[in-house]
Amino acid sequence: MLVKGAGISFDLSEDHLMIQDMVRKFAEKEVSPGAGERDRSMEFPRDICSKLGELGLMGVNTPTEYGGAGMDSISYAIIIEELSRACASTGVVAAVQNTLAQLPLYRFGTEELKRKYLPDLAAGKKIGAYCLTEPSSGSDAGSLQTMAQKNGDFYFLNGQKLFVTNGMAADFFIVYATIDKSKGNKGISAFVVERTFPGFKIVRKEEMLGVRASGTAQIAFENCRVPVSNLIGEEGDGFKIALTTLDSGRISIASQAVGIAQGAYDAALKYSKERSQFGKTISNFQFVQEMLVDMITYIEAARLLVYRSSYLKDKGVPFSKEASMAKYFASTMSEKATSHALQIHGGYGYTKDYPVERFYRDARVTEIYEGTTEVQKMVIARNILGG
Repeated sequence: MLVKGAGISFDLSEDHLMIQDMVRKFAEKEVSPGAGERDRSMEFPRDICSKLGELGLMGVNTPTEYGGAGMDSISYAIIIEELSRACASTGVVAAVQNTLAQLPLYRFGTEELKRKYLPDLAAGKKIGAYCLTEPSSGSDAGSLQTMAQKNGDFYFLNGQKLFVTNGMAADFFIVYATIDKSKGNKGISAFVVERTFPGFKIVRKEEMLGVRASGTAQIAFENCRVPVSNLIGEEGDGFKIALTTLDSGRISIASQAVGIAQGAYDAALKYSKERSQFGKTISNFQFVQEMLVDMITYIEAARLLVYRSSYLKDKGVPFSKEASMAKYFASTMSEKATSHALQIHGGYGYTKDYPVERFYRDARVTEIYEGTTEVQKMVIARNILGG
């Protein structure tokens, strides 16, 4: 269907359709079959990451001069959606690798840092992670407690980070720490920390409700020695870098939420045509039809919000409000859609014999990470009220 108005087309381009078809086929063949087992075992999908790297899907937006694919943001949204439709853990692993680990480097890093880290990240040869959340600092990122003290040619980091997606497998970490607490968020700086740096420690793997194969970890820094050259941007730029990165990251999670909901809808639609009760398939029942209609309508609405924020990002205009709107709507929609999918499956949906219980668990976190639903509402309100 082609819908036009004021020069706007809602059709995907031929290039976008080719990317969608390629990723969907890859996900159905390589990602979906083992998704349930990875969820149970919490096994990080490192082999899949390598294959994604070979396809150019681990450095989607990273410029080609640094080993990336140099694609646009709508392509990226399509990729994360299609991966998440098969396995939400794989979707968020790729999202963190693409956005949270690489965007701070290519937007704010020195040429030396870009050349050193981006090619291996974009190729999927190395895994990246993002360290912002702390035991006492979640939504209020400006109050983080991890300290960075400069001494000669090194910064020494001390503190803890929680909920680090990819943390168990990552080689490089984007870490936020404060150099001067008296300056508040203006005292925060960003660093590239390698797993092998002295004083870096994985404390534990987090056992999660959903996205269980994402290698989420708790990390500690005990006089962790980081070269001065690994500072991203200038001292005090960290909070700005974090917010800029999260704006793009919210598009990633909105895309993930759409993918999870689409996967749940696909499963529910198929099941409704196969399951018979009272002498006919349950797809004939009005209440089941109503749930399916709600699901697909809200999924398509959320997808358009994702594409709109992606389009604005590529245009180089402010997109913070639109990214938060996409993330807010898509994540709340995803939780409801997966609940409907489970309900359509009835008692079977509550078992691990069907994938909808995994979709249901996976959807919940999309309302939490990259900024909670409440934070998204704050961002939107601040934008529309001019505060």
